[in-house]
Amino acid sequence: MDAAPLAGEDLRTPVRLPSGRPLRRRARAAGRGVSSPPGIMGIGLLIGVMSLPTPALSPREVLKKAAAAASALSSFQADFEQSLFPSNLASPYREKGRVIYQKPGRMRWEYTEPKDERKTYVYDNGLLLSYFPADNQLVRRTIPEDEAGAEIFALLSGRGDIEERYEVEASPFPGGDGPSHQLKLTPKDKEGETSYILVEIDARTFFLRKAVLFDWAGNKNEMDFLRWRPNPRLPPNAFIIDVPPDCEIIDDAPPRKR
Repeated sequence: MDAAPLAGEDLRTPVRLPSGRPLRRRARAAGRGVSSPPGIMGIGLLIGVMSLPTPALSPREVLKKAAAAASALSSFQADFEQSLFPSNLASPYREKGRVIYQKPGRMRWEYTEPKDERKTYVYDNGLLLSYFPADNQLVRRTIPEDEAGAEIFALLSGRGDIEERYEVEASPFPGGDGPSHQLKLTPKDKEGETSYILVEIDARTFFLRKAVLFDWAGNKNEMDFLRWRPNPRLPPNAFIIDVPPDCEIIDDAPPRKR
């Protein structure tokens, strides 16, 4: 909620005078002195103002701006790459796919690689659908309110009061290309499975680039978010899973009220 794992970085774009003819001073009539070309003083003042150092954002301010940027979107689409590092395995398990989101609480995770293990998850305001084509199974269940505000969903959507639920500090770590802020989020509630999260926030858009979740058992879940598309036009069936007629339905959820 391309993505995460951050220390802030103050960036300033160099300012250049417009190219063209060299500026010349013209002598006026005797006794009236020499004047500068019109606007040169205004340009100088503008350059001086633009070159003033920008105050660095605190880690909590970065997280607040990231939540605001996410919550301002009505929808988004991004590609993701996920790497799971179980504590009992030497090599990670890697997957790729695409995530789409629509306010107020709809999200679809389409796993496309590895091709023989494709799967789809759709979360729709309290209902989670999990489809596994290789097994020809669709699992349907409700999600409690606290689970609906899980870390990745909260980071991508700007929901879940993530600013209030975590201690926030700067924490540089190897990340992607381009300017970014890198943070460490430590849950205030020590009863959950997550030990801490490293996140990388794009310094220009404040969208999530990377999230790396560490649990108490020593497992690591790393997610990179690429090719963000804010506010795309989503098809009407974006959060519908089409399954074959003989698909096995495992229904752990009570009927929804309409």
